Amino acid sequence: MEATFFLMGVDGGGTGTRVVLADAHGVELAQAEGGGSGLALGVARAWQAIEAACAQAFAAAGLQLDWARCALGCGLAGVNNRDWLADFVARAPKLAALDVQSDAYTTLLGAHGGEAGVIVAVGTGSIAAVLDRDGACRIAGGYGFPSGDEASGAWLGLRAVVHVQQALDGRARPDAFSDALLARMSVCDRDALVVWLCEANQTAYAGLAPVVLAHRDHPVAAALLAQAGADIAQLVDALDSSARLPIALCGGLAAPLAEYVPASHRTRLRPPLADSAHGALELARRALARTKP
Repeated sequence: MEATFFLMGVDGGGTGTRVVLADAHGVELAQAEGGGSGLALGVARAWQAIEAACAQAFAAAGLQLDWARCALGCGLAGVNNRDWLADFVARAPKLAALDVQSDAYTTLLGAHGGEAGVIVAVGTGSIAAVLDRDGACRIAGGYGFPSGDEASGAWLGLRAVVHVQQALDGRARPDAFSDALLARMSVCDRDALVVWLCEANQTAYAGLAPVVLAHRDHPVAAALLAQAGADIAQLVDALDSSARLPIALCGGLAAPLAEYVPASHRTRLRPPLADSAHGALELARRALARTKP
């Protein structure tokens, strides 16, 4: 009797993991979500989050997870670090097929349905990618926290913390914005803030982004959001100097940051056709097809 195979698309970032389960024909059966699986969090932790979300998706479909019958397509933050990627692949369970690409590539596949276009993914981190009319993929940004990931949640949070620091030591006047940031960090004084800063990772800083958005009229927050919009435009220009391709903003910060994209680029914004998890599902379909004679 011929084995029944399943396709699984995984979108893994620093904050969360999304999984789409489909049958071998691409008919969607279930979706699930879990903790972060960006490789910067650690490869073992990434697999733990992915396995939990996959098991949840199978349970939702009333099925039992059997890795040997699964083709897994993963779009993960952090695969541009070749050592992390090699470790991730080495730790994989015995699968029917596996393809691991950057979350930028799977976002690109989903957003434009495999057609030419630009994406800027802004969530915990950020990256931009283009699929040109010749089918070639190029990337801009995505160098990672803390030096890169412009316009991301972590980028916003890292810079917003400066306002808190200055409010605590008298360089700036304490206000509703600094108070809200302190509350989000569960911090009340300088010593506690130092402890928070020493322990904070990319995900912790990204957790401050909603506070920035909630205080968008504050001069500091407004300046950060304006810079985020300008950085998005710069990423697009690096990939599409002709200024002709459609742009899809993707990720958790796509909707709130769209209004800060300069007008010259805003007219080219298009809603993504599908998300990164569905782009990863296409990776899984292709990977499974390659295993068959």
